[in-house]
Amino acid sequence: MDNIGAIITSYRKKAHMSQIELAEKLQEYGIEVSSKSVSAWETGRNEISARVFLHACRILGIPDCLEEYFGSNPNDPLAMLNEEGKQKALSYIDLLIHPTSYARESKVIPYPAAPAGKPSMTRMRLYDARVSAGCGNFLDSDYYTTIEVPSGEAKGADFAVTISGDSMEPVFHDHDMVYVHQQETLDDGEIGIFSLNDNAYIKKLKNDSSGTFLISLNQKYKPIPVHPDRDSFRIFGKVCRYDRSVFGQ
Repeated sequence: MDNIGAIITSYRKKAHMSQIELAEKLQEYGIEVSSKSVSAWETGRNEISARVFLHACRILGIPDCLEEYFGSNPNDPLAMLNEEGKQKALSYIDLLIHPTSYARESKVIPYPAAPAGKPSMTRMRLYDARVSAGCGNFLDSDYYTTIEVPSGEAKGADFAVTISGDSMEPVFHDHDMVYVHQQETLDDGEIGIFSLNDNAYIKKLKNDSSGTFLISLNQKYKPIPVHPDRDSFRIFGKVCRYDRSVFGQ
């Protein structure tokens, strides 16, 4: 059994990647870490979370994290083979894949043109996790469903999310779906989707001389302060469709 820090170190060096480069790659997946965090994992001073480790496995090309950690994976059909046997098995798999008669077919679902009189449709990602209009929910960016929505409604949007809670009433309600334009910055007063300490919110941004806050439209909810020096904070994007007259109140 090898420790996770040693696994990361070994594969990072095989990939000729520095700790800084690994941290930057993780940031591309929305994981806010520094090279100091990578160093702490590798030396065992800090323990890496399962979510971050799985992303690191993808970046570093670790094919089987169970085998790397436990020494073997009983569910892997190649586990009982030595290196020469594994290479022969992989060569045979490659032989089966490239003649297309043995390769698994990819299903392509056609999207025909909209009939006359009906609005044209566009495909969009609807994330499975609901964003909170209340206490906060985690938004896992790896899990989503592709849906069809009217092109006119989704104009300018990159993805959609479903709301949970009542803190953004009277504009947004529980179970409402909203369209979001993906961007990393927002102006003061704009409505967006945010991640604060791994919880996802739909809120109005207040960013002025008094500080940074996530504001609810429902007056019974207090503003949520953001502390850039100690909080993990990220902007996912700007909500595209809303009634500006209500926001101005």
